[in-house]
Amino acid sequence: MDDSSRSDIRSLLKAFGIQADEAIVAHIARNPGATPLQIALQLTDLTDYGDTPPDQPLELRVDGAVRRS
Repeated sequence: MDDSSRSDIRSLLKAFGIQADEAIVAHIARNPGATPLQIALQLTDLTDYGDTPPDQPLELRVDGAVRRS
C-alpha cells in the first residue's frame, strides 16, 4: 500500500471521528438519561466490484457504550 492510500484512510477516519463525535454529543443533549448510550460503529465497503467481488468483504463493527453525565 502506498502513502496516498494511507493518507486517504486517515482523512476518512478523521472526518468520521469528528462527525461521529458531534452527532453523539448532540444526540445525548437531546436525549438525556441515566443509562449509557449503546452504540455500534460500522465500516462497510460499498465498492461495486462487478463480477469479481473479494473473497472476504471489508466489514468492521465496534460496539460500545457512552456514559451520560
